[in-house]
Amino acid sequence: MTPTLLIVDDEKHTRDGLRSSLEDNYDVYVAADIQEALNILEADPVDVMVTDLRLGGEDGMKLIDKALALPHSPVCIMMTAYGSVDTAVEAMKHGAYDFITKPLNIDRLEILIQRALRSRQAEQENTELRQQVEQRFGLENIIGNSAAMNEVFDVIRQVAPSRATVLILGESGTGKELVARAIHNLSGRPKQKFVAVHCAALSPQLLESELFGHERGAFTGAMERRVGRFEHANGGTLFLDEIGEIDSNLQVKVLRVLGEDRSFERVGGNQPIKVDVRLVAATNKNLEKMVAEGKFRDDLFYRLNVVQITLPPLRERKEDIPLLVNSFLKQFAKENGKPFRELTSEVMDAILAYDWPGNVRELRTSVEHGVVMATGAKIGLRDFPMTIRQAKSAAPGKPVILPSGGNYLNLHETEHRLIMRALDESKGNRTEAAKRLGISRRTLHRRLQEINTTT
Repeated sequence: MTPTLLIVDDEKHTRDGLRSSLEDNYDVYVAADIQEALNILEADPVDVMVTDLRLGGEDGMKLIDKALALPHSPVCIMMTAYGSVDTAVEAMKHGAYDFITKPLNIDRLEILIQRALRSRQAEQENTELRQQVEQRFGLENIIGNSAAMNEVFDVIRQVAPSRATVLILGESGTGKELVARAIHNLSGRPKQKFVAVHCAALSPQLLESELFGHERGAFTGAMERRVGRFEHANGGTLFLDEIGEIDSNLQVKVLRVLGEDRSFERVGGNQPIKVDVRLVAATNKNLEKMVAEGKFRDDLFYRLNVVQITLPPLRERKEDIPLLVNSFLKQFAKENGKPFRELTSEVMDAILAYDWPGNVRELRTSVEHGVVMATGAKIGLRDFPMTIRQAKSAAPGKPVILPSGGNYLNLHETEHRLIMRALDESKGNRTEAAKRLGISRRTLHRRLQEINTTT
């Protein structure tokens, strides 16, 4: 398929000259101003856009912002008669691939276009490969592209094929069970059972019976033998959520199952039962502190804590919020028979200003509320719960750092552009930029190093 190219320049002779020089190798569109260019970009996907910096009374940088916010964004090259390092840096901040000075050298421009096309192809291949990898690795339900979540993904991929016990730490609503399921799906036993038990939901006596089963007559109401979750999960994975809630007696029995003989006895029984179970545990409590206070056995903690995965709260990875919101919008629109609606910029401002104490679970519920309640062309702030409506006024000084004038839910919005815009709006102050992004200054520094390495 012939690559498509859009030339944007307010001088007719420049547009016509470039089209004549390039149309043998490309399908060339031309536009004289920003609106005409956007009309073309919205009507047909364009591979590469070459735009002048000065478009009459308009700024070509604004066109790049708008073009890159489209679902099918082009690779952008800036033309300018005002070539300087400052211009190049500013163009890169706005997401341009490269820039070229006037008067134009056609051979140089063609080289840039070819490089841009190769970059676009590589990006598409990487996206497709990542999608294939995510499906293969069972991570498709865990959404995130932040540095913190990529570290989590790396640990999951590394530990999953082993037999090691895993302890998942994190606040409520951060997705601990999703991580446990991903570990199971990536393990050597993905076709075996994944059994989840929420330890905080049952009393100690009922939880003991739930985990280990019981013999007939073991206690009042035990009318028949019951197989427990450890037996049920034999050969597969048992996920113990909120492991910090189990009492000292149960801690001893769980410790025994994790011992050398991997055995236990049903409640009311005396026959050892051996099982082959991969144990994954999770908690939102500080188990080390509980050990120090004598509330949790240190030997059990060490058996559980062979590999530890700590999930970041949503407030520390706000760059993942647009991806999460987009996924939830599609999911709940489909589930509720509603048309897909985008969010207004006001809603996204409020969402990014809010600290999400309930983490991804709360975000998910709030988006579902918005989808169900919306009646307009877009989902507005009035369609969201009161806590979100109040967030913007309750948290001043937390401006949205996503590109203005575009689609806030664009999956092609890159981490690079988010970081550069935050730095731009913070006038280069990295501490302030990190606050705007909802990440630590150390994380921002690391991401900038990675960006410099790959560009």
